[in-house]
Amino acid sequence: MSNLLNLSSSPHVRDKSSTKSIMWDVFLALMPATIFGAWNFGMKAVILIVCCIATCVLTEYIWQKAMKLPLTVSDGSAALTGLLLALNLSATFPVWMAIVGSVFAIIIVKQLFGGLGQNFMNPALGARCFLMVSFAGQMTSFTYDGVTGATPLAQIKNGVTDPSLCAGKSDLLDMFLGTIGGTIGETSTLALLIGAAYLLARKVITWRIPVIYIATFAIFALIFGEQDVMYLAKELCGGGLVLGAFFMATDYVTSPITPKGQIVFAVLLGVLTGIFRIFGASAEGVSYAIIISNLLVPLIENATIPTPFGKEGIKDGK
Repeated sequence: MSNLLNLSSSPHVRDKSSTKSIMWDVFLALMPATIFGAWNFGMKAVILIVCCIATCVLTEYIWQKAMKLPLTVSDGSAALTGLLLALNLSATFPVWMAIVGSVFAIIIVKQLFGGLGQNFMNPALGARCFLMVSFAGQMTSFTYDGVTGATPLAQIKNGVTDPSLCAGKSDLLDMFLGTIGGTIGETSTLALLIGAAYLLARKVITWRIPVIYIATFAIFALIFGEQDVMYLAKELCGGGLVLGAFFMATDYVTSPITPKGQIVFAVLLGVLTGIFRIFGASAEGVSYAIIISNLLVPLIENATIPTPFGKEGIKDGK
């Protein structure tokens, strides 16, 4: 019997990665931005991060217990949702509102659609947009070093040059390092790129979606925005572009699996972000761009699915 060839059914590709390992890898990759955010914004940021993570994990546990579903909190997806949501909030955002957003992310966006793998949009971004609609004032209020005002990205959008009206500096180096006002996890481009490099090295994500997304937005911004390198650099470092491109647009569940589909998805993200930022009323647009693109993923995959080998082949020698 040992000499017989045993052929199992497909798929034949094997990988040691699991949902749990992938989730915790992304969680770990976010640590540079999380630690910097805690240092940059202080104890309020720490409290918000802990509350969002704890609420997401507890909400998932209670829901699954109540619905008599298998418990999946150990896979890290709920903890990751809580961390991503917290990193998308201002450190001064009220804790009770963050808790409401965390519950919304887990129950409404994730569990009601069947849990992990069935959600139609990124739960953390879904919750962020829900909070933006419900509590717009608190979601757009930023304080840095005791100064409440616009973020550098909003300052660029509105053509404001007075630093006293900005929550933090608007110098490019400060924007790259993160010593500016904004949400907890989006300010430091450097910290986010360190985490992104870890994910790429671990092969948790590929370069295709984030790089094409950012490149498309850059081209759009140069064409329809200001034809200035410094302006473009600040647009790339400001707001949630890097956080969204590497950590949320690459979500396995809500992004295409086909290579061509990922390219279409990334280009769509870049164009939508450019439209929202340059022509929209808000200086930001990453969250809405990703959510809208998430909704179009089934259509994108249907249009870009590879033709099975042998189908549409040569017939009658032609």
